[in-house]
Amino acid sequence: MLIIAGIVPIKTLPLLEGRVMKERAFLRIGDYQIPATQGTAAMISAALAVSQYFQLESPRAVVAGDIGRGDGSRLIYQYLIQNLLQLKPRVLALHYCMPDLELMRQLYEQVKLLDPPPVLIADAASMYAAKAVGLASAFDVFTPDLSELAFLADKEAIHPAYIDKHLFESCDIKTVPEFIALAYENQGAARYLLVKGKADYIADKNGILSSIDGPDIPELECIGGTGDTITGMVAALIYKGLNIPDALKISAQANRLAGAIETTTPATRINEIIDRLPQVFKSSLKREIS
Repeated sequence: MLIIAGIVPIKTLPLLEGRVMKERAFLRIGDYQIPATQGTAAMISAALAVSQYFQLESPRAVVAGDIGRGDGSRLIYQYLIQNLLQLKPRVLALHYCMPDLELMRQLYEQVKLLDPPPVLIADAASMYAAKAVGLASAFDVFTPDLSELAFLADKEAIHPAYIDKHLFESCDIKTVPEFIALAYENQGAARYLLVKGKADYIADKNGILSSIDGPDIPELECIGGTGDTITGMVAALIYKGLNIPDALKISAQANRLAGAIETTTPATRINEIIDRLPQVFKSSLKREIS
């Protein structure tokens, strides 16, 4: 089972748990529709597109509404803490939840009871919480952008808002190797990193394993959710059985190729990019995945 968990910025949305279906530009979970536009929903949509293409079981979502007060985030943490041993996921991907360090600790205590343990993936605020609570090295994959990489490299920071000024100002594509090394040295990195940016870097504790810099589609940077789609693809490809470095590399490449299929503009919606993924896997990445 692949589980993806995270909040959706809809104040009235209750806790939802279940298999996901796609309905045009929306996701359906039970009796509810949510826009597949950005954040957790974009991540789930990309994972669903990959799962459907490879005829895998659809992802299971655990989502709740939260507009920054933490109520929906706590519901998600509590649901996973209470039900993880029954669900027994093979892959658990955590997206945006308001960081709650105690609940993250409790969730990891439940993860440790699973045999075999799931592949643990974190992006956005779940990555912040894992790093802040000292559990970064217990995760298998983090997918930071450049500013988030600076946070992972900062030994003291417990949130990206508190990154050391020198680290923040010096973080650019030239310092990626240095910051990756610092993140591992300071126990702030997962087993593998996929650093998203103008070039995407895949790394482990030994340094950069590979990089992807083409095709270069600057317009993708203006479209909300394009980083989330990469993480969703990673989760689904690992669930399919790919090893982690290959899943990271293929996901980063597929995102760029999906942007290049048709004319992509800043007005292109993320669901349009996601709808191109089957064509990418069929025409451009078939050999890499077979």
